[in-house]
Amino acid sequence: MRHLSWLSVVILFFALFASTGSVNASTPEVQAVVTVTGTPQGPMIIVPDQVNVRLGPGLHYDQVGVLIAGQQAPALGRSPGGDWIQIVYPGVPDNIAWVYASFVVLESTEMLPVVEIPPTPTPRVTATIDPTLAAQFNLGEAPPTRLPTFTPAAPVIQPTFEPEEALEPRGVPPILAILGLLVVGAFGMVISFLRGS
Repeated sequence: MRHLSWLSVVILFFALFASTGSVNASTPEVQAVVTVTGTPQGPMIIVPDQVNVRLGPGLHYDQVGVLIAGQQAPALGRSPGGDWIQIVYPGVPDNIAWVYASFVVLESTEMLPVVEIPPTPTPRVTATIDPTLAAQFNLGEAPPTRLPTFTPAAPVIQPTFEPEEALEPRGVPPILAILGLLVVGAFGMVISFLRGS
């Protein structure tokens, strides 16, 4: 805090010394030159909303600025189709730029003259192919493709079985064994019935 008070005392001292009017007699006084600019005559555009300003009538021209809502600019001419309006825009080459006509309102009812369109800008980057990289790929003519053709399905293979050979009866047929057991059971029942009585 003490450091701050010394600093403020030093600033106050210089401020008082500068305001006393001690001017060197050899120093000439500098006067500001005020220039009066008149209002431009002719058609004007009014910007209802922000619009981009370009060096030429098209999106392929560089954008050099913007005009915000409420700004005005003198209109000089229009593109052959009438889609773009040429305006005075300080700070760019020849102080001439372009805005899209649908985004601005032309204040005057007089017709704008058709003006010459500036040449299209050259691209900043030229697309080139690296020969070393291109050598790694087949960049020649593409071979013609064959049309699709009908390919029949593979035949279905059905299994075939060998016919059964007529088997000769071997041993006792099972039905005889069943009938024999039935007879033995019936005989056992008769014996047990007779024993019980």
